[in-house]
Amino acid sequence: MKTDSNETTAAHNTLSKEVRQLVDLLRQIATDSEPTERLMTDFREQYNQLPQSERAIFFTAILREMEVRRYDIESGLHALIAGQESDTLAWGTQLAELRQALESPRVRAFNHFVNFRGGVKFLLDMRVDALTAARHGAEELRLLDQDIAQLFNMWFQQGFLFLQQITMESSFRHIRFLKDHDLVHPMSNIDEMGDRLGADRLCFALFHQSMPGEMVIFIEVALTRGITHSIQDILGPKSKQLKRGAQPDTAIFYSINNAQNGLAGLGLGKLLIFQVVDLIRKTHPHIETFATLSPIPGFWERYLKRILQGDDQRFAMKKEEVENLFPTKNRNALLKYFSEQTGTQATDVSEVLLDLFSGTEWIEDSRYVQWLKKPLLELAYFYVVKEKGKRGKPLNPVANFHISNGATVTHAGMCFGANTSPRGLSESCGLMVNYVYSAPWRHKARRTMKSLIPWKT
Repeated sequence: MKTDSNETTAAHNTLSKEVRQLVDLLRQIATDSEPTERLMTDFREQYNQLPQSERAIFFTAILREMEVRRYDIESGLHALIAGQESDTLAWGTQLAELRQALESPRVRAFNHFVNFRGGVKFLLDMRVDALTAARHGAEELRLLDQDIAQLFNMWFQQGFLFLQQITMESSFRHIRFLKDHDLVHPMSNIDEMGDRLGADRLCFALFHQSMPGEMVIFIEVALTRGITHSIQDILGPKSKQLKRGAQPDTAIFYSINNAQNGLAGLGLGKLLIFQVVDLIRKTHPHIETFATLSPIPGFWERYLKRILQGDDQRFAMKKEEVENLFPTKNRNALLKYFSEQTGTQATDVSEVLLDLFSGTEWIEDSRYVQWLKKPLLELAYFYVVKEKGKRGKPLNPVANFHISNGATVTHAGMCFGANTSPRGLSESCGLMVNYVYSAPWRHKARRTMKSLIPWKT
């Protein structure tokens, strides 16, 4: 025990003055049963002043210095092993004491932030810093991420969250927040919010009671007749509004944004979708179909482009299989037309595709569209459904999110020319996907969510 203590003290003394002071402040927060607001504020201010390069060092220090030690739990473990489960009071008391001993000092410190004004938001930002440091090589910091994520799982799924619809009558602050945080379909100016808030354009957000002015996650919905296959039908000058008196029968989720990076991976998207589906079913009972119009991030740069370049070892789809998606007649016609247009002698389909998809002009040429549409739809379906990561889950993160939530996807759900903006073409060759949340899913989700959000009736 003394050796461990001496080693910890020696390591502490090698830290910079700023990091040592920060560790000492957090240790004091963990020790106090009711830390003062001044103490909490001092810690937050000193942390925010700490350079990014020093934050990883601070994280490593609290992992080392504010951890449960063997001698903290040895006696409790021995007593528990020697105890008798038949003695309910003694057994339960020993378990409770061991659980308390297993809680690290840093977790005790973090727990105090839920009652501190701005504390939850501060921890969200700290978690982002820890995840960033972990991605840059400090793998042990994922342990710290687990500490904070465990607290967030408790704080964000046990009655602290509330759903709110955002309308044109909402505060300017909320509308501006939407404009600034929509990363799926970014807006250049706030006037574009007029296309997204209205009778058949809805937006819903989850808020946390400790951050009522700041959204946690939000979703944008279009009410339509039938499933929409193009974002141009929802947003922009060519968007299609419902005719006066027409009743929509479909809700299309076209943009889901996590507004707090520190909450990544906590499953709040699933919670939001369930609550929004449930609310829309109550306010618009004629809505029968719930589906998405989702992007396919990475389809071109991280998937198809690499395959066409021959870097296909990690993928189920191979370069020669891509070329085989083109019937001989279409392949020859494509090569001939490309040669005529560029003044070259094209002989390799992969080289032609690399050239075309590296730009955006091809979508305006009906001949290219004629030859490329079907192969692209096949490739998109294969990528979304059959390409898997190391854990056997869909390689595409959006596909993984919706499919793991219970949505279904079919060949008919692959949408060609669905996003012909420069970003849509460069990201996914203009392709998008309809994931459908079926009626059986809704019934199953209602039963499942009752255990996750017991406060909901």
